Amino acid sequence: MAHPTRIVRRPAVYPPPEFPPRKARPFSRTPPAVFPVLLGSLGLGLALRRGLAVLGLSGGPADLVLGAAGALWVFAVVAYAVKLGRRPGVLAEDMRVLPGRGGIAAASQGGMALAAALAPFSPELAGGLLILSLMVHAVQAVALVVVLRALPEVARKVNPTLHLTFVGPIVGAVAAVALGWTAVATALFWATLPVALLIWGLSALQFSREVPPGPLRPMLAIHLAPVSLLATVAAYTGQGGLAAGFVLLGGAYLTAMVVNARWMTVSGLSPLWGSLTFPLTAYAGALFAVGWVWPGVMVLLAALGLVPFIAFSVLKMWADGSLAQRTNAAEA
Repeated sequence: MAHPTRIVRRPAVYPPPEFPPRKARPFSRTPPAVFPVLLGSLGLGLALRRGLAVLGLSGGPADLVLGAAGALWVFAVVAYAVKLGRRPGVLAEDMRVLPGRGGIAAASQGGMALAAALAPFSPELAGGLLILSLMVHAVQAVALVVVLRALPEVARKVNPTLHLTFVGPIVGAVAAVALGWTAVATALFWATLPVALLIWGLSALQFSREVPPGPLRPMLAIHLAPVSLLATVAAYTGQGGLAAGFVLLGGAYLTAMVVNARWMTVSGLSPLWGSLTFPLTAYAGALFAVGWVWPGVMVLLAALGLVPFIAFSVLKMWADGSLAQRTNAAEA
């Protein structure tokens, strides 16, 4: 009687572990998620500058904050440029995930915020940086449309990071106001307003159908940023009624955030807490812009406590390498 042939499976062959372990090249995995806290830090300096000016105090502390935040932003941009130079395809890979998508948009917005900070000292440098940042931001917006079209439908859902990309030039309007480019600021205001309204409407509709999971809830704060910046630009371009309306709308949304703070942060401290920084500082600046000084001071004091804490936490994650891992940053 013939016995059936016995099949012996060989164990899978794996490559031997590297010893010593391979070290990643410097900046090869620079995480875009570092940029939202840098944008928030620049926003904190700008809001502090406005607040100190309104109170008749020296702007020295604000300039120190802006100098430190600006230096960190330049370092981060250089680090990401090195990564991008090694393998340009990492841009599309980073854009496939929400933290990378929002971080890349916040990077060019940081350039616009830095232009606003530099405007009183060097209008020529500030103007050049503003134009360059707007151009880079436009390229990013086109790249994101291409990336989104290639993603499955579930990954193309409306989310707050769309504000950063498609309403992001409103930060440039703030810098344009600082440079005295009123016509440019007005044009950016009216160009971004309908886009912001569309994203708010679609987001509200989606929220009524599906509640975001705990880890993504801090990003809901991003909705406060465009309403605050629109209020600021409206105030400085002579549209007082619109400015007051946006500030009231932002106040209602901020109140809802405070009331539901526990729900929004249920998953604990994470890199996405960077989404809490720049909207808060933008709203403080909007309050000062419309002349509501003491509410602006209260929001600014809250930002002075919250923004440095979150920024330090995220920068610490970047330094120890965990930020890239936690946000799925691509590697060049």
